[in-house]
Amino acid sequence: QVQLVESGGGLVQTGGSLRLSCAASGSISGFFVMGWHRQAPGKQRELVASIASNGPTNYADSVKGRFTISKDSAKNTMYLQMNSLRPEDTAVYYCNARRMNLRVIDYWGQGTQVTVSS
Repeated sequence: QVQLVESGGGLVQTGGSLRLSCAASGSISGFFVMGWHRQAPGKQRELVASIASNGPTNYADSVKGRFTISKDSAKNTMYLQMNSLRPEDTAVYYCNARRMNLRVIDYWGQGTQVTVSS
C-alpha cells in the first residue's frame, strides 16, 4: 500500500507563492500519472495539474502560467510550485497517484490547506 503525504500548505497573501510537496512511501516510477487536485468549500474536487510518467504535464486553465508541477524520482516526491496566488486558489490540495496495470488504482494523500488572503 502506497502512502502519499502532502506538505507545504499555509496562509499567504494575494500574489504570494507556495510550494507543495507530495512524498510517496515508495518509488513513484511505477505510477502512470501523478497529479494535484483541490477542493474548495462547497465545490467539487478539481484537477489542478498532472504529470505523466514520461514527463508531459497538463494544467487547468485557471492555473496555467502560475503553477508548475514537477517530480523528483530520486526523492520519490512530486511538487507544485504556486506563484501569483489568488483568493480563488484557496482550497484543500490533494496529491494523487494512479497506477494502471490490470486495473486502475488511485492513491490519495490526506490533503493540505492553502489559504490566500485578499
